[in-house]
Amino acid sequence: MRILITEDENDLADSLAQGLRQQGYAADIAYDGEEALVLVEVNTYDLVILDLNLPKIDGMEVCRRIRDSGAPTSILMLTARTSLSDRINGLDQGADDYLVKPFHFSELLARVRALLRREVKAGHPILRIGDLVLDSNALKGFFRGTEIPFTVKEFAVLEYLMRNAGRIVSQEELLEHVWDEQVNLFTHTIKVHIKNIRKKLDAVGGCGLLSTVKGRGYSL
Repeated sequence: MRILITEDENDLADSLAQGLRQQGYAADIAYDGEEALVLVEVNTYDLVILDLNLPKIDGMEVCRRIRDSGAPTSILMLTARTSLSDRINGLDQGADDYLVKPFHFSELLARVRALLRREVKAGHPILRIGDLVLDSNALKGFFRGTEIPFTVKEFAVLEYLMRNAGRIVSQEELLEHVWDEQVNLFTHTIKVHIKNIRKKLDAVGGCGLLSTVKGRGYSL
């Protein structure tokens, strides 16, 4: 899942991005409201973490413009404003949730997981296809009860494919949702990760679960 962090405090923004990447999310950063709107127009984000006190264009206006654009992203407002009227205004502008600074990163993660789960039909952190099970909270995968040692990025790729089971997911779509702007587009990173995932699935008896559709992408 790809997340945009819009925060003008550089240290906080960089820390959040690092923490989210360690949890398997792709994370981009915008340090002002104008940059955020440009990135939302260019990329497809599953979630925007949005500070309110931003340079150039404030967070409330950014939120309103994202909603007016029809972009199907969830928005988590992150701000030092504590008044009830500010929270109500943020939700009225289209935010899905509101977290007040200071906060614990674990609470932020819980809110991120909750917002992203809204996109899953079952609304549950456990994803299951046949004997393959992924626990999105624990970042663990199992096949017939045997734990599979996926890396964080392998888990993120497989999680996205499981959330879109039954249809072909192109390489471009995987890049859009699982990698951030730091990805080197001239490498074979997707093919390498798919190969490693398939090898680990095959090793525990999950042969044939992950298919490559030549010229189109991958499917579970």
